[in-house]
Amino acid sequence: MDQAELRELFSTEGLRLLDSLPPFDSTADVVRSVSDLRKAGHDAALVAAVLNQAKLRHRATAKFGSFAERMLFTEAGLEQATRLGVAAHHAGRFADAGVKWVADLGCGIGADALAIAALELEVTAVERDEVTAAIAAYNLAPWSNARVEHSSAEDVDLAGVDGIYLDPARRDGARRLRDPGDWSPSLDFAFGLAELYPTGIKLGPGIDRELIPDDAEAQWISVDRDVVELGLWFGSLARPGIRRSALVISGTGTAELTAAADSEDAETGALGGFVYEPDGAVIRARLIGDLARTLGGRMLEPSIAYVTSDEARHTPFASCFRVIEEFPLDKRTLKREIAARGIGTLEIKKRGVDIDPAAFRTALAPKGEASGTLILTRVGAQRRALLVDRVTF
Repeated sequence: MDQAELRELFSTEGLRLLDSLPPFDSTADVVRSVSDLRKAGHDAALVAAVLNQAKLRHRATAKFGSFAERMLFTEAGLEQATRLGVAAHHAGRFADAGVKWVADLGCGIGADALAIAALELEVTAVERDEVTAAIAAYNLAPWSNARVEHSSAEDVDLAGVDGIYLDPARRDGARRLRDPGDWSPSLDFAFGLAELYPTGIKLGPGIDRELIPDDAEAQWISVDRDVVELGLWFGSLARPGIRRSALVISGTGTAELTAAADSEDAETGALGGFVYEPDGAVIRARLIGDLARTLGGRMLEPSIAYVTSDEARHTPFASCFRVIEEFPLDKRTLKREIAARGIGTLEIKKRGVDIDPAAFRTALAPKGEASGTLILTRVGAQRRALLVDRVTF
């Protein structure tokens, strides 16, 4: 979004028109919608800005629920914004630690600041991009305890603040910035603040683990099996005795696996009647060994994140599959077996083998009314294919 589009959107006519539109329908005839609004006397630039915002509000429902209906967004801001449920966990850290005033540095469209303000903490939301700062100001307008500053994180006055939250920009437009020194603010700057204040830092889940300081609590978060972030927590925001955690959020609730350090690997052993696929947050946090032991399970191979056991146990930290049959990882054998079972809908999972699941599925030519799942992996030193059923509890 540029400033011209922002001006159209922020006009009295723009906001009234946006709120008057029916719920966005992705299958609707956009050309007709534009034509109808133009015939009603609305300027072309205004119509474009309003319809784009209606589309973004519709997409934002997945992250913000009903709050999206009164918020404004940019394309990049929505993509990078923290889901509201995750932001609530962030905000809870500050409230539990007794922090009264948080500086949200690199606030984007204001998702985390919104959650912090909702807990009645003072929040200063800082954003260097002028358009994004204006969007954040609109989104935070209902909260008198929140204010937005158009500034860089390095230049803002932190007098009176007693807690810091940072979400460093890791892109320059479409270009991903690989060097943490190029992020805005830089990771060194963020770690410097963590020496002075209770601090939380939002990072991508795939960050080099060598960059994680020893005194930080590192928490990987997944939402509906998608790992969305790594949070680093310092000072009173870090929980005593916890340095690794996996927070798993789904439609059925929230669960967390914690430890003082990376867990030791579980023993390896023979394939049992069930296989577990750990949640990505558990894998990123390197807590697979702890998970395996809680399941009474063992590893199929030390470097592969599959756990096997002789009985099915429910856990929020992994998906469970019943092993129907084990085969050599051989296309001809598998094609014959898939055909014999009339499997037409075939899910393929793989770890520890260099195979493209989509291409492999095409080669197997599944056909029929039945459905099935193949796990392609190594069991000990052997490449194996496991035909499995998903277990529901």
